[in-house]
Amino acid sequence: MNIVILSRNINLYSTRRLIEEAHLRNHQVEVIDPLECDLIIEKEKPTILYRDTYLDNIDAIIPRIGASVTYYGCAVVRQFEMMNVFSTVSSDAIIKSRDKLRSFQHLSKAGIDMPKTVFTNYSRDTAKVIAQVGGIPVVIKLLEGTQGIGVVLAESENAAESVLEAFNGLEARALVQEYIAEAKGADLRALIVDGHVVGAMKRQGKEGEFRSNLHRGGTYEHYKLDDNEIRLALKAARKLKLPICGVDILQSNRGPLVMEVNSTPGLEGVEIASGKNIAKSIITYIERGRVL
Repeated sequence: MNIVILSRNINLYSTRRLIEEAHLRNHQVEVIDPLECDLIIEKEKPTILYRDTYLDNIDAIIPRIGASVTYYGCAVVRQFEMMNVFSTVSSDAIIKSRDKLRSFQHLSKAGIDMPKTVFTNYSRDTAKVIAQVGGIPVVIKLLEGTQGIGVVLAESENAAESVLEAFNGLEARALVQEYIAEAKGADLRALIVDGHVVGAMKRQGKEGEFRSNLHRGGTYEHYKLDDNEIRLALKAARKLKLPICGVDILQSNRGPLVMEVNSTPGLEGVEIASGKNIAKSIITYIERGRVL
């Protein structure tokens, strides 16, 4: 098969591993920067031009779309979909998962447990918002932040008010979320491929840091999910229609809670921690999808 990986950096661990596994299974692979694609839209003939070459012989794509290029990146994925090219994740699913409010609304309707969350239209009544999620401290998150960026722990009402005012001043939409103190700065990442948990890890934030993201100095180790955590992760992935994703889970006194669902999860931490060949699982999923 001819496989395209939509990625802006060929040197990223996840991109390199996908290339390696595809080559081992005798597939042709090309890494393409989605921002260098021109989308040609005409009657019954959608096409993509990349560096003066028409991409008209592609069997499957693997979107590795960064949050900063979500809009254009998803337009490229959608164009491939219009060309009947198999994609490991749909453009609609990426967009839905990137909008934290939208994804939480869908998960809530499906009966999936998560930290209590409030979204308000630039409200200045900070005390009321804080009370609705159980009081101080609270976590404040930008709607489209990733890797811990735009996530703040406010430990006093004054701090929460200052953060919300700053975000409001920038016209940046934010969620106010219950802080799960018993998680102690740790979370679980379940990596899902085609309806199965293929690897998991526990991430721990560095001392003094409540965010566990590896990009922020967090550490990770292998973790075996229990049955409740597996069911929760799979249900969240199904509800957001993500055959491949990372589901982040907080361990709370009332059971596991979904913190976030990532439509383009990194492979490095989970592969190293679990010892599982997740890149191979993704290539195998493409092969099954193409056969179907």
